[in-house]
Amino acid sequence: MSMATFSGPVRAGTVRYGTPATGRNTGVIVLAQSADVVATTLTGTAFTLPAGSQILSATFYTTTLFNAATTAKLTIGATDITAAVAVTAAGAYTLTFAAGGIALVNNVGASDVAVTYTLAGTIATGNGTIVIQYAQRNADGSTAPAYNQN
Repeated sequence: MSMATFSGPVRAGTVRYGTPATGRNTGVIVLAQSADVVATTLTGTAFTLPAGSQILSATFYTTTLFNAATTAKLTIGATDITAAVAVTAAGAYTLTFAAGGIALVNNVGASDVAVTYTLAGTIATGNGTIVIQYAQRNADGSTAPAYNQN
């Protein structure tokens, strides 16, 4: 299997020019990154997101149950972008966006950013996978091409 890398942002649609009212139907593609986490590494960089990205969702999947009560959250810089979620059993846990991080969730900023994770608790064993979905937008956060009537 081969993979391709695009410098993006990538838009898809059949009508590229005009306005939404005149039929332009392009939109940015939803992308995802995943990172494996283990109980022995309680904090670390999970992802680097492109400038201008809008975070759409984040999910924590328990792949091996932790031996003790655990919480998981995501941060950009010193700002929590998700609230800590209690991971109590095997399964999928939606990471809820934190009120103080909504501006960063909507637009991560004009530069690429590292998203870090934190696991908390008296854990010694267990692991999981964090998946983040985002829309790569222009570095200034805009999604639409310049208006063009041609």
